[in-house]
Amino acid sequence: MIFDKLKKFYIVFDSPEIDSPPVFSSGDVVSGKVVLELAGESKVESLKLHAEGFAKVHWTESRSAGASTAYTQNYSDEVEYLNRREVLLQADNGDLTVLPAGRHEYPFSFQLPEETLVTSFEGKHGSIRYWVKVKLHRPWTTVKKIKKEFTVIEPIDINTPTLLAPQAGTKDKMARMWYRNLGQVSVTAKIDRQGYTPGEVIPVFAEFDNSTSRSVVPKAYITQTQTFIARGTMKQKRSVVATLCGDAVGARRRETWHGRAIKIPPVGPSILHCRIIKVEYMLKVCVDVPGTSKLFLELPLVMGTIPLHPFGSRTSSVSSQYSVNLEWLRMAIPEQPEPPPDYNTIVSEEEAEQNMTPPQAEEDFSGMLERPLFTYVQEFRFRPPPVYSLVDPNPQPLNMRPRCMTC
Repeated sequence: MIFDKLKKFYIVFDSPEIDSPPVFSSGDVVSGKVVLELAGESKVESLKLHAEGFAKVHWTESRSAGASTAYTQNYSDEVEYLNRREVLLQADNGDLTVLPAGRHEYPFSFQLPEETLVTSFEGKHGSIRYWVKVKLHRPWTTVKKIKKEFTVIEPIDINTPTLLAPQAGTKDKMARMWYRNLGQVSVTAKIDRQGYTPGEVIPVFAEFDNSTSRSVVPKAYITQTQTFIARGTMKQKRSVVATLCGDAVGARRRETWHGRAIKIPPVGPSILHCRIIKVEYMLKVCVDVPGTSKLFLELPLVMGTIPLHPFGSRTSSVSSQYSVNLEWLRMAIPEQPEPPPDYNTIVSEEEAEQNMTPPQAEEDFSGMLERPLFTYVQEFRFRPPPVYSLVDPNPQPLNMRPRCMTC
């Protein structure tokens, strides 16, 4: 049978590194070849390639229409980013092409759109995917189809004035239990910039003023928020990707963090320019008052792909841009930041929770990320995405892990 003559049928992308899959961005040329291996002479009508890229979202919600009536509401939407077609093999007059036994290679090449694409992404309620699909048409047999995905990462350069700008803020609240005022709690925090890349350490400068009659616990979280949009409705998934817990601050006392370090694990870059999918990050500095609600201060983060230039100049101090009248806020940020940590030293959330009080149920940040994502570009060179996992592949006892000397 003709079907039995097709031994192998696959797609190979051209890559600068043999053992590394290629990664592309807007305007890049995607090239490769389609390989056919035939056990005998075969007749072929055509060999066609179709390159596509889509952002898609989908989720369902249960609705009630009465005491005994319920239905399911579907939400879905998509955005097309790539649509390219190419004929690799087809006779001009419509006749069949006879291929002898052996290996046959058909090169292909196409350019990605110059306009900004969106970084590849896999989430709970949506995805952003790019792929090449090839169809082999032969007489008297079904169409043979193959498909291979490729990765797109849109560069985010953190060496821009906006992403190099310091982030700071202050917040306070009156802690209450039942009808009794426990006193005021305030937090002021600063980080040296908004843009970071995975693997970096964020020095957190913060001051916690506890005027209550109880001890409070200062903490910091890096959170990721995935937002999916369809038909004017949003669906969000929030997860904690890194945690930092400070020492308890006694009643009517004050505590200062002089650059406490929180590590960024290998997470995917921010996605800010897709109409239906967004991935955003936040540093949340909070005070946990036992028996009452938390006090949260949020500082926005952008996860980039191009790391900070080693000799790039930092921006001016926070005091020139924010009206925060605290002397410690004007402390200079070191010109030489700490080197990125080894990913094997990143502590998973489960391990961190063993040494800190878990968040209260009113804001659940305990969910973990469940699908692979893509990490950053080192020294302007795209590299394959790491496994998006917070589980340490080489666990070590907690008392042997390196700690920041300022912690």
